[in-house]
Amino acid sequence: MNDKQACEALRMVNSLAAKAKNNGKHPFAAVLLAEDTETILLSACNVSTVKHAEIELVRKAAEIYDSEFLWRCTLVTNFEPCAMCTGAIYWANVGRIVYGASETELIKLTGTHKENPTLRMPCREIIKAGAKQIQVLGPYDCVQGEILELHRNFWL
Repeated sequence: MNDKQACEALRMVNSLAAKAKNNGKHPFAAVLLAEDTETILLSACNVSTVKHAEIELVRKAAEIYDSEFLWRCTLVTNFEPCAMCTGAIYWANVGRIVYGASETELIKLTGTHKENPTLRMPCREIIKAGAKQIQVLGPYDCVQGEILELHRNFWL
């Protein structure tokens, strides 16, 4: 996946996150792209504090697709996946993660908000502890400002 494709996909994800926000949900979203990095297989938005977009998406994907297929897919999400979601991505066998803004940036916005008690555990560290090396790409400066703007004043 090249930078232009990543930025386009991240803008689409941020648009889904904006819809989630407009529906009273946390502004997080994710899409699963096929091997061609263009075909959208699934999308999801946050449902609740424990039903994150990424985990809901990979649970669905693991029911539909086999693990060999998922290894060739890309999960695109507006923020770096949390520890819970990274674990689910790992177990579902998705081969690549693309995210727009880092967990560190999210923590600056959420602080200790009870609905998003973000862990300080980068997804790359979790992946590094595993037996398979999922490719992780991000953050992306091309969209980070847009992603952060969607969250400003949301966590007050």
